[in-house]
Amino acid sequence: MAIREIVKSSDVSVRVMELEPGAATEWHHHSQVNDFFVCLKGALQVETRDPYHVVVLQPGETAEVKTPVVHRVLNLHQEPAEYLLTQGVGTYDFIISN
Repeated sequence: MAIREIVKSSDVSVRVMELEPGAATEWHHHSQVNDFFVCLKGALQVETRDPYHVVVLQPGETAEVKTPVVHRVLNLHQEPAEYLLTQGVGTYDFIISN
């Protein structure tokens, strides 16, 4: 996964994330920050648990996952996908959930 940091402060992070074909983030959640996704290239699938929900994003489309919902992002396509990830407001953490 390639990551390009745009903004980083003590309580907000903005990054461009690239997922290779078939790649996914681990199932995880955050204790303080919400995730706001903007698809930039390709197509992404944002999945949540409890409640289970799937959103497929095309370029320009958005989704938000609020704390403490467990989630992951997948690229199910045969081309790299990019998304803008805004996280805040609060202290960042990445808690892996199995």
